[in-house]
Amino acid sequence: MSQATSGPDGGQADPIRVLVVDDQELFRRGITMLLAAEEGIEVVGEAGDGVEGTQLAVSTMPDVVLLDVRMPKRTGIEACTQIKEAVPSAKIIMLTVSDEEADLYEAVKGGASGYLLKDSSIEEVAQAVRVVADGQSLISPSMAVKLIDEFKQMSKPDRENVPGLRLTDRELEVLRLVAKGMNNREISKELFISENTVKNHVRNILEKLQLHSRMEAVMYAVREKLLDIP
Repeated sequence: MSQATSGPDGGQADPIRVLVVDDQELFRRGITMLLAAEEGIEVVGEAGDGVEGTQLAVSTMPDVVLLDVRMPKRTGIEACTQIKEAVPSAKIIMLTVSDEEADLYEAVKGGASGYLLKDSSIEEVAQAVRVVADGQSLISPSMAVKLIDEFKQMSKPDRENVPGLRLTDRELEVLRLVAKGMNNREISKELFISENTVKNHVRNILEKLQLHSRMEAVMYAVREKLLDIP
């Protein structure tokens, strides 16, 4: 297993605990071995189907779950929802060959924090693990466009009873960049503000809209026509 990374105080931070769930044994074993070699990441288990994956998530309490979409016994989408209910602290990355908008939408709705295609490099997967473990969402810009298109096709629901707090101009700027698939570091460079300030803006956006994730915020913004997206 890998060594822990240095914490902000210079000490050793706990490694990111990862569970890998995929029915393709060769792929599962390969990504497990590669992630285990990454500094600051510890693979705590692997499973070959959604049922076993859900059970392992409960017993191992991982920080991040890599979850295939299409699996026997229980699909990745179903497992995603059940894992989030059983282990709310776990962040889920859907890792799949599917780039279908419907799969992406269902994954986000089920509580996934990231969505990567299986042709991603091991560096991209490891970076995704670190990003979502830090509380961010991870989705490629091309998939973000697909996600927004899917939301735009949905009929506009009745407005929920959300407190009459309006987003500031800066918060709307941050939300637009989140909708483009940018992470906190990229947003901080784009707006010339600190990464910590970006985190504060995202937290304020979620609190004002009474939402639980960055992707839910994008969904809400598109539905309510808060974003100027063609």
